[in-house]
Amino acid sequence: LRLLARGRSNRQIGEELFISGKTASVHVSNILAKLGAAGRTEAVAIAHRTGLVAPESEGSGGPADTPRRPTSA
Repeated sequence: LRLLARGRSNRQIGEELFISGKTASVHVSNILAKLGAAGRTEAVAIAHRTGLVAPESEGSGGPADTPRRPTSA
């Protein structure tokens, strides 16, 4: 999900995770389904809104912060 948020293509995700682009595509499809998102952009918006991924500072180019989990009240 963090790689998706960074705008990586399925091929790039696959290369970074040492899996095929097709396998990355399947994982991305599963992420979209679990989030109830119609596309990659919506999935990233949901992830940011719910705290699953922290927004990166503009132009950082570095790794995203550790994912945050929602806290219980």
